[in-house]
Amino acid sequence: MELQDLQGKTALVTGGANGIGAGVARRLASHGVQVVVADIADDAGRQVAAAIGGHFVHCDVSRLEDNEAAVAEARQRFGALHICFLNAGVSTGCGIGEDFDPALYRRAMGVNLDGVVFGVHAALPALRAAGGGDIVATASLAGLVAVAFDPVYGANKHGVVGLTRSLGLVLAGDGVRVNAICPGFADTAIVDGIRGALEQAGVPLIEVDRVVDAFMAALTSGDSGQCWFVQPGRPSEPFRFRNVPGPRGEGEGRRPQ
Repeated sequence: MELQDLQGKTALVTGGANGIGAGVARRLASHGVQVVVADIADDAGRQVAAAIGGHFVHCDVSRLEDNEAAVAEARQRFGALHICFLNAGVSTGCGIGEDFDPALYRRAMGVNLDGVVFGVHAALPALRAAGGGDIVATASLAGLVAVAFDPVYGANKHGVVGLTRSLGLVLAGDGVRVNAICPGFADTAIVDGIRGALEQAGVPLIEVDRVVDAFMAALTSGDSGQCWFVQPGRPSEPFRFRNVPGPRGEGEGRRPQ
């Protein structure tokens, strides 16, 4: 897809009230896309939508019915849906040991993983009706590597990565492309709780515009099932996963004793 092909398309952006979601909403609108901004932050979401000539809808992505309502609103207002950016995310707030909190765990899994699953399920009929389209999800580098400081966050982001790779195969025949972006620590509100520790450790934050660039690269690549890493000082590109060893017969390939 070329950038000029975006003109007149309709996009739904979850978590669109601030950070990466707001940045993507603005960038898409600059290319002539009609954007529906979806978020639980009503005031901020309305401000973003008003600034880009889009439309705001309240949406808690951890609720399937909210996702379905957001897609229905996009279709009713603009006639179709072509792009779905499933970006809403939260930090975990608890560990897996003595500090485990079932409510915080469910909130993190509900937004970060269920929100993507529900978003895909809700968007698919609309994308198929439009003759195909694109789904991009926000995962994380935490979905590509072990995450000692927040195992629950690593678990849900690994889930997004696995879902993306699998759906890239499943939906190929429908003309629906599914990709993910996997940024490191981006300069957004989600890192506010650890911002001081990151600075002390010398970990550079990624500017939101860099993440938006990666989103646009994934959207226009024509690929599907790819997970684009975003790191400071490096061009974003699909992460190269290693294949697992294949099966072999009993005793095959063993060294003689």
